[in-house]
Amino acid sequence: MNDGSPVAAVVRRMQERLDTLPPQLAHRRFFLGTYLRTTQAVGDAIDNARFEDPEWVERWDVKFAELYLQAYDGDFVARPWRLALDAPVDLPALGHVLLGINAHVNYDLPQALLAVISDDDFRDPLLIDRRRRDHERIDSVLSQRVAAEDGELKSNSARNLLDHLLTPLNRLASQRFLRESRQKVWHNTVELQRAREEGTYNQRLAELEVLSAAKVADLLRPGQVLLRLAVAGFGVTLPPV
Repeated sequence: MNDGSPVAAVVRRMQERLDTLPPQLAHRRFFLGTYLRTTQAVGDAIDNARFEDPEWVERWDVKFAELYLQAYDGDFVARPWRLALDAPVDLPALGHVLLGINAHVNYDLPQALLAVISDDDFRDPLLIDRRRRDHERIDSVLSQRVAAEDGELKSNSARNLLDHLLTPLNRLASQRFLRESRQKVWHNTVELQRAREEGTYNQRLAELEVLSAAKVADLLRPGQVLLRLAVAGFGVTLPPV
């Protein structure tokens, strides 16, 4: 990753927070570390020309990360993030990671996409198809991180026999819910863009906040979370109006 890039700059901001975590917030390192490494991987993919419009992906990725940092710093904490950040500190590492991913992808990602896709862009079918394809290409970057992140979590927390036996299934489930949630994110982005044009954006965003918070709350229930996600899905869907 180019050290002078905007992505590298946002990675440094994450690293600063990781390096200065107070003991009472040590559990935040699980999602923060995972997200830092994932952002580095996206930066590498941008440098390696894996996207059709790398400059656009870079702007989008930075905006996406900034939404997380705002929640982390307490500048604006929507309900999905309040639940994720205030989760019991003794949750397994995987639980903290899934809560963070859920809040960030379901709630923040559509907003980040709309921040870098104008209403005029949505009226250009060729351009919007290019944006959608680059959005989908992120899946391949994230899927390649699943096994590595599983290793990171394994080294950071104790696992019982069932956890070890479920590891291959967990990885498959992870890849499945990445694809499933990304499709729903694109749907929600289109719904929010339509609302933006119609002057009802704030109302629709409030709906998305409620749906995303409910999904985070569901993840806080006891049990094998990834198994439940494999059945019920990871993303949320804004209903049409």
